[in-house]
Amino acid sequence: MATQKTIGMISLGCPKNQVDAELMLDKLARAGFAISGDIEGCDAVIVNTCGFIEAAKVEAIENILDMAEYKKSGDIQKLIVTGCLSERYQYDIRKEMPEVDAVVGIGENANIVQIVDEVLGGDLVEAFADKELLPLTGGRILTTPDYWAYLKIGDGCSNNCAFCAIPEIRGKFRSRSIEDIVDEAKTLAAQGVKEVVLISQDTSLYGRDLYKENKLPELLTAISEVGGIEWIRFLYCYPERIGDELLDVMATNPKVCHYLDIPLQHADKSVLRGMHRPGDRETFENLIKKIREKVPDMVIRTTVMTGFPGETDEQFEELAEFVKAMKFDNLGCFAFSPEEGTVAAEREDQIDEEVKVHRQDLIMQLQHDIVLENNKKFLGKTLKVLVDGYNSYDDTYVGRFYGQVPDIDGTVLFTSPRELMPGEFVDVTVLGFDEYDLTGKAL
Repeated sequence: MATQKTIGMISLGCPKNQVDAELMLDKLARAGFAISGDIEGCDAVIVNTCGFIEAAKVEAIENILDMAEYKKSGDIQKLIVTGCLSERYQYDIRKEMPEVDAVVGIGENANIVQIVDEVLGGDLVEAFADKELLPLTGGRILTTPDYWAYLKIGDGCSNNCAFCAIPEIRGKFRSRSIEDIVDEAKTLAAQGVKEVVLISQDTSLYGRDLYKENKLPELLTAISEVGGIEWIRFLYCYPERIGDELLDVMATNPKVCHYLDIPLQHADKSVLRGMHRPGDRETFENLIKKIREKVPDMVIRTTVMTGFPGETDEQFEELAEFVKAMKFDNLGCFAFSPEEGTVAAEREDQIDEEVKVHRQDLIMQLQHDIVLENNKKFLGKTLKVLVDGYNSYDDTYVGRFYGQVPDIDGTVLFTSPRELMPGEFVDVTVLGFDEYDLTGKAL
């Protein structure tokens, strides 16, 4: 009998890419390959890349080159590159890195078993199908802990922001059907998943392509009826599509976490128009006010960008003033990265790198002070916390309350009078905080 071939996977970038990796791993496992968490000794290693911004491309290339060294020393046999970098740079990858045995576009993910077979048989493969053939559904081998999982509700993007290469890499936005997503939620719940995090490039656009109207509120209600799922949260919600219906579902459905992730990008109207985005400071302030009136304990996260081409000192000041006034619970700030093929990269009024990064630092310092101030409102409160783990070094548990997304936001660090298991819910009284983390004691 032939010995079982072993596959290793390194998946980089966003949770959406992680789900693509989980779908591929399941296909490989069903085809009889052994999946290894240890790269050394693998017959083939897949690097599932991100290619969204410069830093992600650099990370992807470094990982590919690291694996090329493993291949050279005989620690692995074959090297396969998948994901956004492959889709974006296609035939350039093997030209630049001939150590790579296969470059696979996202439309070919469904054929990963055949591609691995060909590579192990000695072939060099460059395979690119229509990106809209990327599988959105199927069995998955979860790479998250077994009590929470990402649930991808669509892929691609139709927003065409001036700074973003995603529509070019991933194609137009396309939704999965409500029935298909609910079926997957049932499968996850049967495996012990208690928290699902809904993801796509723009969750607030969910359903428009299939049903001719936004169906996120309906989807949330349908998933909440799945037994075993206790927390539902969703990421990447565009401000212009946050309406009363969505907020009403959030206010009244106990399973939907009071957490909104709204990438606003800026507050100055002309900068936003340059980004090809609607809205302005007044619109955003009214929206935030409305959200907080309808759902008073809503935790709001946003992302903003500094150094977009043409951003003046005054426009940056407006952004800073807006951040100060809104007191967001969580905020990420990115310095503009000129991505080839995008409208913004072609502009002549690029901002000096040092200025971009300095502005980014100023926003993050502002936000740091806001978080410390915001954390005071939790003191003395008792929160329902999902246990993520235990640190024997200082005898504390780590978990998250509804306002903390895994791997993105802070955590709750707490002591407990009894032993707890990851995936358990427990009530924790908040007694203090340490930067972005809350500290407390389980009841």
